[in-house]
Amino acid sequence: MDTAATLPPFHLAFPVHSLEAARGFYGGLLGCPEGRSSPEWVDFNFHGHQIVAHLAPQETGAAATNAVDGHGVPVRHFGVVLPMEDWKAMAQRLTAAGTEFVIAPYIRFKGEPGEQATMFFLDPSGNAIELKAFADLSRLFAK
Repeated sequence: MDTAATLPPFHLAFPVHSLEAARGFYGGLLGCPEGRSSPEWVDFNFHGHQIVAHLAPQETGAAATNAVDGHGVPVRHFGVVLPMEDWKAMAQRLTAAGTEFVIAPYIRFKGEPGEQATMFFLDPSGNAIELKAFADLSRLFAK
């Protein structure tokens, strides 16, 4: 089943300390087109999904981590599953930009049903983002 054509876009709102920094990061570095905005928020097209950066400096900061595959994965994070070639291109783009990764790009769960490419990094407000890819997207929910 091709769920990509039938999945409704998700909506996610999250706190940032600066809308200007959010615009530079999401709009500039990640290449997400900007949508509507106000003095308190701005929305972005995050690979077809609506994410909204809300100005709330008191709500920003680091999240707790859990051990996954030998890494400290930020518990509170969001992201998207990209096609493998897009994931590789984004990994190169972020590396070239000098991104400080929480977890550098690598292949997780090698040889297991859930084998996937993944990387974690923080936005300027400390929100954790995961970008991942599967060589075989039908394995997304494999046990």
